[in-house]
Amino acid sequence: MGLNEEFLAMAEKSKTLPEKPGNDVLLKMYGLFKQATSGDNNTPKPTGFDFKGAAKHTAWLQESGKSKEEAMTEYLEFVGALFD
Repeated sequence: MGLNEEFLAMAEKSKTLPEKPGNDVLLKMYGLFKQATSGDNNTPKPTGFDFKGAAKHTAWLQESGKSKEEAMTEYLEFVGALFD
């Protein structure tokens, strides 16, 4: 199985975590996922009272500069550790 297939399988498996992770973990997962699937975040930051959108935007920005392959690998390691 290639990296992309492993990544997609882990993204699907992440939906079956025995316990819902905390917000910090969820945001890290989101940022890595978006970096792996979309590359660097070039979208405008949400404004107003969209606190959830702003947090997700920031989480994605924190992963900027990583290649898609680096983000996929880090996602696999990070999410995989949640199942240990």
